[in-house]
Amino acid sequence: MRILHTSDWHIGRTFHKLSTLSAFESVFKALESIVREKKVDVVAAAGDIFDSSTPSADAVRLLDSILLRLSDAGARVVLTSGNHDSPARLGAKAPFAHKAGIHVLTETDGLAAPITIPDEHGDVAFYGIPFIEPALQRHVWTDADVMKSQKDALGYALKLVRSDFAERGGRSIVLAHTFVQGADGESCDSERDIVGGIDKVPVDYFTDFTYAALGHIHGRAKLADSVRYSGAPLHYSFSEAGKARGGWLVDLDANGLAGVEWVDLPVPRPLSVITGTLEELLVDDAYAAIESNWISATITDPVRPVNTLRRLQERFKHAVEITFAPSYIHNDGGASYAEKVAGKTDFELVDVFLETVRNGEGVTNEEADVMREVIGDGSLV
Repeated sequence: MRILHTSDWHIGRTFHKLSTLSAFESVFKALESIVREKKVDVVAAAGDIFDSSTPSADAVRLLDSILLRLSDAGARVVLTSGNHDSPARLGAKAPFAHKAGIHVLTETDGLAAPITIPDEHGDVAFYGIPFIEPALQRHVWTDADVMKSQKDALGYALKLVRSDFAERGGRSIVLAHTFVQGADGESCDSERDIVGGIDKVPVDYFTDFTYAALGHIHGRAKLADSVRYSGAPLHYSFSEAGKARGGWLVDLDANGLAGVEWVDLPVPRPLSVITGTLEELLVDDAYAAIESNWISATITDPVRPVNTLRRLQERFKHAVEITFAPSYIHNDGGASYAEKVAGKTDFELVDVFLETVRNGEGVTNEEADVMREVIGDGSLV
């Protein structure tokens, strides 16, 4: 059996207030081609299918289209809900989807009842563990010793899974949306925590299964041969710039895990982070190759330029983020503003004010000429 492990689709998410639906559509056309070309039997998506618990109609229609196309390409689909999803909304059509080979696992009361998918060596059991909010679940799992954290919740959920699997035997795949120890270096700005806090779960919670397909971290990560994060199919923040997008092709044989291979997905529009004065960024030929990328610019001018974003977009159409970090910081000796303006003339007051807000640059010669016309010898006319 060949499984394609993905996660964190976040359908409906915006990127700096811009829709990502068309980008997501293009990426999943490529994923559909991978399913056909690589002869994928099962696509596993480990949570955060939608970006919101109340997805838009367009987001819902796009998901329906994607799932049907993956099914038409010859793959079964197994997906779970993440902390961004509403289990009830995502799972609303689960009974109908099941008939089409699309298995939506969002309920904790059925997590120990796997979806079984056969290959030439027998059945493979797919256990879907949705994101679990301990505060809500402790009233359901009343026999649990403690239910205060994700570690507690996942520990109890996996206890139920192991109990079923001990009787069933064979090969097992676990899908879980959580934060596992060791994935810290792959976290990024776009992993927003919507429902409660997500504490860390030990890796060895998952190592006795044939494969653990994890979600929540937006960068790929290998925590053990059989325990991995696939990351998100799109870049959702500039902290993800340069990180590969794709999924893990997981091959099973009669004995269990036979191999894992990374497969890339295309990046519709790469992300670039650039630094320099505004003038440097506007004229430097070194940036010619990235003019069509998403751009986050750090502007190092000592004085903040006027209309920075508009001017930057004249060259970089998709510049969406600006940070000001002056290359020179004026040292005013620690004097308070009141001390700096005490006893000053009107002309000097303006000069001190501009020097304060302009990082040490006071009145220019041109501004001084205008002020002299208005202020004259230092008193208001």
